[in-house]
Amino acid sequence: MDERERAVVGSVRTLLAIDGEWREASDGARFDVEDPATGEVIASVPEATEADATAAVEAAVRHQGAWAATPPRQRGEILRRAFELIMSRQDELALLMTLEMGKPVAESRGEVAYAAEFFRWFSEEAVRIHGDFYVSPDGTTRVLTTRQPVGPSYLITPWNFPLAMGTRKIGPALAAGCTVILKPAEQTPLCSLALAAILEEAGLPGGVLNVVTTSHPGPISDVIINHPGLRKLSFTGSTEVGMLLMRKAASGLLRLSMELGGNAPLIVFDDADLDKAVAGAVFAKMRNGGEACTSANRIFVHERIADVFTERLAAAMGQLRVARGTEPDAQVGPLIDADAVAKVEGLVADAVGAGAQVLQGGARASERGYFFTPTVLADVPVSSRIFREEIFGPVAPVYRFHDDDEAIALANDTTYGLVGYIFTESLSRAVHTIERLETGMVGVNQGLVSNAAAPFGGVKRSGFGREGGFEGIHEYLNVKYAAINLG
Repeated sequence: MDERERAVVGSVRTLLAIDGEWREASDGARFDVEDPATGEVIASVPEATEADATAAVEAAVRHQGAWAATPPRQRGEILRRAFELIMSRQDELALLMTLEMGKPVAESRGEVAYAAEFFRWFSEEAVRIHGDFYVSPDGTTRVLTTRQPVGPSYLITPWNFPLAMGTRKIGPALAAGCTVILKPAEQTPLCSLALAAILEEAGLPGGVLNVVTTSHPGPISDVIINHPGLRKLSFTGSTEVGMLLMRKAASGLLRLSMELGGNAPLIVFDDADLDKAVAGAVFAKMRNGGEACTSANRIFVHERIADVFTERLAAAMGQLRVARGTEPDAQVGPLIDADAVAKVEGLVADAVGAGAQVLQGGARASERGYFFTPTVLADVPVSSRIFREEIFGPVAPVYRFHDDDEAIALANDTTYGLVGYIFTESLSRAVHTIERLETGMVGVNQGLVSNAAAPFGGVKRSGFGREGGFEGIHEYLNVKYAAINLG
C-alpha cells in the first residue's frame, strides 16, 4: 500500500461496535483482511466470540424500546446526516472499498453514492409510516390499523457490495424503529466499521447499531438467531446459506428477508438496437466484474443476429482493462479470492469441454492477485454447468434462440428468479416478455435495475422480501389491528 492507502485504512476503527462502545473481542483474537489484487494483508479486525455476539444482541434488545419511541423525524434526520457524511467522504470510502474488495475506484465511487442514497431515501420514509381507519361492513366496529417496528434485527451482508448492502438493510431498519446487529462478510468488514462510525457521528444513539466481525460466522449467527429477543433476520448471500439460516430461524419464527442467488437471463430479440444491446450486455455482465447476483449469466440472442452480436460483444469485452482497482484506468478488478478464480476456471473448462468456443479471454489474467480475463463463450450447450450455476465472474456465455417462446422458455429454465434483461424496440414484445419472465425484476433496454427508490428482490430460489422502494421499510414493520366498538 502507498501512503494514502495506509492512511485510509488506518482511519477505520477496527474494533467491535457493541452497546455504544468500540472494543476488542472478549478474548483479544483478530483475523486478517486481504487486498485481493495483491494478496497483501491490509488490516486485522476482531474475531468476535459467542460472548461478544450475546452482548451485541442483548444491547439491541435493551435499546429497542427507546429507539422505537424516538420520533420518526429524529430517526430520519440521523439518516439524512449520515447520507451527507458519506457523500462528503466519497473518495476515501471508495478507496477503502477498492482495497478490501478489489473493484476499480471509479466503480467504488458509484457504489458509495448508491449506498448513501438508501439513507436519504429511508430518511424520508421514516415519517411516512401510516395505517388506516375504516368502518367494518356491519357498521358496528371501527377498524384501526397501525404499523410498528418488528424489533431487534440481525442483518448479514455479503462482500461484493460492502457498503451498499449495509445501507440497504440498515436504512429501513433504523427508519422503522428497529435496533440492529450487523455482521459483515469476513472478506470486507472495513466498510461496515466505517459506516458504523459515520452513523455514530450522525447522532445514532449507542446500542442501536451493533457490529460484530468474524471469520467463523456459524457459531456467532447461532447465538444471535437463537436469542429470544431477536425478531428479524435479513440475509444477502448464496441460496444454500440462506436455506440453512431459514432452518435455524424457524425455531424462533423470525421474520425473514432473503436476497439470494441469481442466474439472470439477458434476451436480445431480433429487432433490438445492437448498440444498446451490446453496451447493456457488457454493463449487466461486467458490473462488479461479474461478481453480482444481478449479473447477466445467460445471454440469449436471436439466431438471425447472433453472429454479429457475439462478435461485437467479444470485441467490447476484450477492450476492458484488467488491473488493480487503484490504477486510474482500471476497468476490471480481481475476483474476491482464489476459490472464486478456481470456480470460474472450472465452469469455463466444463463449457469448452462440452463444445463451447472461446471468442475472448478464458484464462487467468495475472499470476499475482485473483484476476480473470473478461471472457465470451459462443455455442454454449445448455447441458453445461455454466447454464445452471451462478458464475460470479467475468464470463459471458451466449446461446442462440429461434423465436420468442423458445427465448422465454430458456430464460425461465432455472431455479433462480432474481432479474432478467430484455432488448427490443417493440413495446408490445417488451410488455409480454415482462409478464412471462419468472423474475422479481426486469431491465428493459438497459443493463441496470438497482435503484434505492425501487423494490429489489426475486422469486423462486432467489429469495423473498424487497429492499428499497416504498416496499423496503415494510420488511421491518408489523401491522397491528384494533377493533373499536363505539357502543
